[in-house]
Amino acid sequence: MEKNLSDALGIELEILEDGYVRAKMPVDERTRQPFGYLHGGASVALAETVASVGAYHLLDKEKEICFGMEINANHIRAKKDGVVTAEANILHRGRTTQVWDIKIKDEEERLICVSRCTVAVVQKDKTSG
Repeated sequence: MEKNLSDALGIELEILEDGYVRAKMPVDERTRQPFGYLHGGASVALAETVASVGAYHLLDKEKEICFGMEINANHIRAKKDGVVTAEANILHRGRTTQVWDIKIKDEEERLICVSRCTVAVVQKDKTSG
């Protein structure tokens, strides 16, 4: 498999079930902003990763593909080191969209970031061009 953003950020998938995903990410030199705290963009990348993995898991892989369509995030607490864990739960599973709720927490279960991601489900023959 090709290297991707998840590899670069050290994201590790822990649980993948229908409608639920859990993954962890280190807070280290790969994921910190210049002032030494977890970068908000790294949190958003983690959130979109778990939503997209969860969405893809639910697709008919022969006929469908998915793409992140919209994401928002509220950064609640700063973090300097350690590990954060993202848990994604599906809120809506439609024919052409899925909506996922993502909570990112630290080792003490304190909320670091909350996010919602909408994923577009597209027929593979409509993605060319």
